Amino acid sequence: MNGQTLSRFERLAGWARRHRLLAVVLWVVALGGITVAAQAIGSTYHNDNSLPGTQSQEVADLLGAKQTDTLQVVAEGDMTRLAGVLDKIRGLPHVASVGQPTQGGDVAYATVTLDAKGVPGDDVRRIIGTSADGLTVAYSGDVVAAAANAAGGAAEGVGVLVALVILVLMFGSIIAAGLPIITAVFAVGSTVGVIMLASHLMDLPNYAPPVMILVGLGVGVDYALLIFNRYRAELVRGRDRDMAASKALDTAGRSVLFAGCTVIIALLGLLALGLGSLQGIALAVTLTVLLTLAASLTLLPALLSIFGKRIERSVLKRADKPHGEKWRSWAALVQRRPWPALVLAVVALGALSLPALGMRLGFAGPGMDPKESTTRQASDMLAKGFGPGFNGPLVVVARGGQQPASTTHDVLAKTPGVAKVLPPQPGPGYSTLILFPTSAPQDKATDDLVKRLRSDVLPALSTGSTYLVGGATAAAADFAGAVSSRLPLFVLVVVGLSALLLMVVFRSILVPLKAAVLNLLSIGASLGVMTLVFGDGLFGATAGPIEAFVPVMIFAIVFGLSMDYEVFLVSRMHEEWRRTRDAQHAVREGMASTGGVITAAAAIMIAVFGAFLLDPSRMLQQFGLGLAVAVLLDALVIRCLIVPAVMRLFGPAAWWLPRRLERRLPQVALEHA
Repeated sequence: MNGQTLSRFERLAGWARRHRLLAVVLWVVALGGITVAAQAIGSTYHNDNSLPGTQSQEVADLLGAKQTDTLQVVAEGDMTRLAGVLDKIRGLPHVASVGQPTQGGDVAYATVTLDAKGVPGDDVRRIIGTSADGLTVAYSGDVVAAAANAAGGAAEGVGVLVALVILVLMFGSIIAAGLPIITAVFAVGSTVGVIMLASHLMDLPNYAPPVMILVGLGVGVDYALLIFNRYRAELVRGRDRDMAASKALDTAGRSVLFAGCTVIIALLGLLALGLGSLQGIALAVTLTVLLTLAASLTLLPALLSIFGKRIERSVLKRADKPHGEKWRSWAALVQRRPWPALVLAVVALGALSLPALGMRLGFAGPGMDPKESTTRQASDMLAKGFGPGFNGPLVVVARGGQQPASTTHDVLAKTPGVAKVLPPQPGPGYSTLILFPTSAPQDKATDDLVKRLRSDVLPALSTGSTYLVGGATAAAADFAGAVSSRLPLFVLVVVGLSALLLMVVFRSILVPLKAAVLNLLSIGASLGVMTLVFGDGLFGATAGPIEAFVPVMIFAIVFGLSMDYEVFLVSRMHEEWRRTRDAQHAVREGMASTGGVITAAAAIMIAVFGAFLLDPSRMLQQFGLGLAVAVLLDALVIRCLIVPAVMRLFGPAAWWLPRRLERRLPQVALEHA
């Protein structure tokens, strides 16, 4: 422009402007084609919870994986009607066999074996819809939980609706407000189809789509909003629509790209944990962020060009309204008294983080499902008829040695915390014993029993025999232990790579260190709040363990999103610093330029994430609360209080980088010179 060499972002904006209809058509065709292909081929989601090297995995490998799925029919009431229910089930598609019912008091259950793994959800729902008058019937099993929770959609709809309202209030125009929503929907919709197809090629857990939608909607609206806001600002400054779009993509577009890179780095850090399901979900959400970036940098400029005249009229009508003055005044107020703002904010975040030190990881299981769900009802009935430990049996395998299996049985039966031990079942070179704890699977007492069996009870029996403790409950404890032991490496990888990227972008030592510390504070506080609510049962929630993979997923996502706001805010400060060399002025102008849009973006993310508290899945509720609280604290406490206070105390030193290091780092600019 004006004889200067165009940057890649300016050329991209020009292409989207000249080929706006083609860009929109390509996205429509891509979304439609991927959706049709995904619906035709379907999905094969698989929860890979394998943990090589653990006792539970050795037991699973030794006993072999089931070749077909099973579920349990649980009944209470008039047992004369149970036979009729089981007969109906025998005649349904994909039912291979129905076992004889086992009764405990007023409760009975029977195991239904399906003819394959991955039976379609509609067929499973036909099975669990079977009932009889005078008999309370419920169903349990992984396939039941997957089929019962397959519908969804309400939480996503509520989040998008609230986001649209916020955008309309911000921009005063339905069209302007709709563009970020449309961009996000195209990106997320395309990714959902791609993930369904990718499930045939790699292990992706069945909770990948809702988590992906959760993150994709928040990030998609966020990125599009930040680019659109810069476009609006350039129009107000008097630029024509084409120049405004080019400038927006060349500034905010660069920030969005680097912010997306920090999210991707944080997500790929999950690969360092070496846990199958987490690796799959990390790749799925990474793909979501990539497609969101692509939509923000190609589809959004095309839509701006198509609706440019209408948007320009709306923007110029509101151009006389002051923008950023309140944020400039707020930044000046914090700069006058930086220490009180900094100390109060840090103490508050530290206090919220304390409960996270007592967080107990695990898997909640059906006993923590909503009371109206069939899996929760089945769990409650089984606990009533057979004891709470019946829902989470432990499997003890004895191999080799001279220890009689009957002796092992007697010792286990007398162990505190054990309700019942079934007779030993011989196998080729080993014997298997099933024991039922006196406590429920999600209780801490059950975790303690697993540890005691492995460390004290079974080693005391040693006469050359090798003992392994497995089963779903033991596997949950092993998974939680694996996450805890590998967490330091994960944090080091994510924090280190993200700080390095910020050092390259901002040519500073203190800015990336500040960002890393503050992000850890906001994450710790959000995990503390999640522990209070779901761990301790605050606000009426059922107390129990936090899903083992939720904290690391929240850490990865929140760390990346916090870096987003860091990039957006500090890039404007850095821009002003380079122009004026006045550190305090740079902080005030950075807050004035980005404070409003960051707050609006945070409000949208909080709406999208918080809406998932409406979802029946406890895991998604934990995700939603953790992410919403982290974004709230990051936007209000860190960006509004701590960052201006710290940057005031740093002064010009905030932008210092040793010359020797500066010469070796690559040049990466957030604004085209």
